[in-house]
Amino acid sequence: MRLPLGALVVLATLVLVIAGCGSSNDSTDTSATATTCKPGQLPTTEQGVLTIATDKPAYPPYFEDDDPTNGEGFESAVAYAVADQLGYPKTKVKWTVEAFNSSFAPGPKDFDFDVNQISITPVREKAVDFSAPYYTANQAVVALKDSDAASAESLEELQDAKLGVQIGTTSLEAAEAAIEPSSRPDVFNTSNDVVQALKNEQIDAVVVDLPTALYLTAVQVPEATVVGQFSAPGGDQWGALLEKDSKLTACVSEAVEALESSGELEKITQRWMSQAAGAPELS
Repeated sequence: MRLPLGALVVLATLVLVIAGCGSSNDSTDTSATATTCKPGQLPTTEQGVLTIATDKPAYPPYFEDDDPTNGEGFESAVAYAVADQLGYPKTKVKWTVEAFNSSFAPGPKDFDFDVNQISITPVREKAVDFSAPYYTANQAVVALKDSDAASAESLEELQDAKLGVQIGTTSLEAAEAAIEPSSRPDVFNTSNDVVQALKNEQIDAVVVDLPTALYLTAVQVPEATVVGQFSAPGGDQWGALLEKDSKLTACVSEAVEALESSGELEKITQRWMSQAAGAPELS
């Protein structure tokens, strides 16, 4: 049925009013989103304080002297830089201990975010949130200098080696996908267990992320060498970990992206992770 002209005019006016209301609401939502990251006023675990977690012991080059609070080491420096972006100076940052394997378990967290070389994976993203990535790590193979594995120049030459990895890390998946070992790598509960197994020659080589490999050979097992590095299938990006659906996730991501845009993140990376570039490439 055709409507009278007057009715059409009224209808058109109502449509414009409704559209105008919609536009107003959209603007309000955008404004609300923008104010959620107001410096120093975020809905943190402890009001007025930013609580950051990591494991203990906290190893170089990520932390120095097993003390995250000193700002020394790659992840300590990144964490404080993110905190500063969020409006929390060093005096307003509190550190807490969270074991690596429990960090990405489902459930409430008693920290605002965790930095602990935690790779962003689809499985973990079902249980926790991640910020924008702050580092992309290669994997590395470490072997005792006098072992057959130490002379390998390709991933294929490591297929018959007895490999070891830490449980819960992405190194197991990377080792199986890239090296395709003839037997499943041995899995250990902690990084210390992996190191001890290498020292005791229970395994021929370990697979860890490259920066950890550099520390392992420099400090923990000086009689070992970095055989080489290789790219983890799909990449291995690390992000700050947060509770699932955390109100802080977008703000922490914005902070990381701001550090990347300003060049500050690259400066931190170059200072603490520059050695990583020198390891041989395995393919």
